[in-house]
Amino acid sequence: MTRKKVLVTGGAGFVGSHLCDRLLKEDNEVFCLDNFFTGQKKNIVHLLDNPFFELIRHDVTAPFFIEADEIYNLACPASPIHYQYNAIKTMKTSVMGAINMLGLAKRIKAKILQASTSEVYGDPLVHPQSESYWGHVNPIGERSCYDEGKRSAETLFVNYHKQNQVKIKIIRIFNTYGPRMHPNDGRVVSNFIVQALQNNDITIYGEGQQTRSFQYVDDLVEGMVGMMASPDSFTGPVNIGNPNEFTILELAEKIIQLTGSKSSIINQPLPPDDPMMRQPDISLAKKELSWHPKIELEEGLEKTIAYFRKVI
Repeated sequence: MTRKKVLVTGGAGFVGSHLCDRLLKEDNEVFCLDNFFTGQKKNIVHLLDNPFFELIRHDVTAPFFIEADEIYNLACPASPIHYQYNAIKTMKTSVMGAINMLGLAKRIKAKILQASTSEVYGDPLVHPQSESYWGHVNPIGERSCYDEGKRSAETLFVNYHKQNQVKIKIIRIFNTYGPRMHPNDGRVVSNFIVQALQNNDITIYGEGQQTRSFQYVDDLVEGMVGMMASPDSFTGPVNIGNPNEFTILELAEKIIQLTGSKSSIINQPLPPDDPMMRQPDISLAKKELSWHPKIELEEGLEKTIAYFRKVI
């Protein structure tokens, strides 16, 4: 059996490291590319002894050359704290990163998957969100460097496919959580767990009635691998998310219960452009990929809390 050579950009990140694990389990040769802005070496240190795993420190905004059969383009900070830290760099990572990786895919005839985001829907006026919805995004808002960067990347992918016949796959990822999340990344699940484990006040923005749909990282990785293996004619975009919708207040209460925390819930004003609703319509993923999430919130939170207990 010949091993597939697979390049994962952002491979030392939260999602990327789980994807590297999965690809190595399937006897692939994996090249993990990361500039370590939000990726962490400890996420992939257990893989460094594997002869079929190679770690390369590189920034996707600069061209990169390698021979590979498949490319998963995950490189981009995904939490507001990190992507707003340097908005221009975030935009460059999405746009220049896509151009560099698509150029590589074109040259070496590799199939390439873009990790896009539910943020392309912005603060949606349609609920739940299906792939045919064009979104409601503020192009000059606080979050626009991420939203518009990912929207631009989708445009580039579609046009490289049309003009240069590059084999592309686009997935739109909804809120994902699990072990190896950055404890300080400002995302709601990691924030609440860290606050609960330290018995600190749990901060909710607004009344906590805004909704999110949370998927466990293993479900996302299954969706990614399934999308890459799907027929070339199916390019996406396809939503990969868990359609079970919870209010932020329900999430906070569930985490307090599961951690046995003494934390109180306090309210802060809502940040600008924060979407009020987020729920994927996953009928396309079910139909084309036979994919649906298997891990429910409570089970996933228990695994994530166990991880954070060790880290903190």
